[in-house]
Amino acid sequence: MPLKPLYLAALLLLLAEACFAGIGALVKLTSDSASQAQVVFFRNFFALLVMLPWIVSQGRQILYTKRWYLHASRATTGIISMYSFFYVISQLPLAQAMLVLLLSPFVVPLIARIWLKERPSRLTLFAIALGFVGVFLAIPLQGEAGNTLILMLGLLSAVLVAITKTTIRYMSDTEPAARIVFYFSLLTAVISFIPVPFAWHPLPEIAWWAFAGMGVLAAAGQMAMTKAYALAPASDIGMWTYSSVVFAGLFGYMFWQEPVTMGWFAGVLVIFYAGYISTRQRLI
Repeated sequence: MPLKPLYLAALLLLLAEACFAGIGALVKLTSDSASQAQVVFFRNFFALLVMLPWIVSQGRQILYTKRWYLHASRATTGIISMYSFFYVISQLPLAQAMLVLLLSPFVVPLIARIWLKERPSRLTLFAIALGFVGVFLAIPLQGEAGNTLILMLGLLSAVLVAITKTTIRYMSDTEPAARIVFYFSLLTAVISFIPVPFAWHPLPEIAWWAFAGMGVLAAAGQMAMTKAYALAPASDIGMWTYSSVVFAGLFGYMFWQEPVTMGWFAGVLVIFYAGYISTRQRLI
């Protein structure tokens, strides 16, 4: 394909990943002043507010669905994943936390094998194994039970993200992207509100600004990612998805002086290579 659209698509995907890493940084910023329930709810609520004008512009047909159970299932797994991942962010350096979530692309083929009966190739299975090796290199357990629990929650979050992605693939034959985004935004905001009254406490002004920032970054990231994949196929630009961990390392160092270790660098290289193998084989 022509180089100009390819470069533009790569830049847009880099922008999207910077936005997603920025959301992680804002979650970490609010983790000391807000409860988990407040963080999860306001992240979803402000994202819904920002995207509402675009959703309304789609017309009433966006409401019509016969697969509400899949929308509800995706929203539920999404919320559980957020709770798990946001806790991991509060406990680990931002760069390490984001790295755990990058396992989700490698888990998708395993979920698809069980649910959609899609048989992954041997090369895909090798890439999956490499991805897990990369995470264990970047986040050594050091024999501490607390670290093991954090890593398990991170892996749970990655698996749940993979399930939500597989759900999107399963329903995309009848559900347009706008409807999927609408129901996910609406249902996550409604469901995540339920525990808020029981975990409510006053919030500082900076937390409200952070929540609003999460909404803006979520909308900007989604739009940039959608445009990027409209300009170029995933096989050509998919590798840039892993840049979020680099942005996370930069944000962690800038705002919290979090050091990055040689183990983290090694894990990043292994995961980048695994992603390269997984992506490029689509061209064969």
